[in-house]
Amino acid sequence: MRHSEVIYLLDVTIAEDELGNQIESSTERMVFANEMSVSATEFYGASAINLKPSKVFEIYSFEYQNEIQLKHEGLIYSVIRPDKRGDKIRITCERSVGNG
Repeated sequence: MRHSEVIYLLDVTIAEDELGNQIESSTERMVFANEMSVSATEFYGASAINLKPSKVFEIYSFEYQNEIQLKHEGLIYSVIRPDKRGDKIRITCERSVGNG
């Protein structure tokens, strides 16, 4: 499989301004990925604990640095579960509410 999809891994940081308000900022890093389908077992298993997996991407393990969000086609997704498989990792994610 060729890594033909472009995703952006988001490193999210939260800082406080002078008034104590929390300000979220993120930096994004582009990587190439394979888009996989969410299996029925994974979908229904996650639904039992109120998660809604919508996308799975496979990238090389060395490219993943424990990011908690990613962007694909302009939409932001939260990482539910990274699953390392040899030199690759599969990132299961769900659509972030209110983003994109």
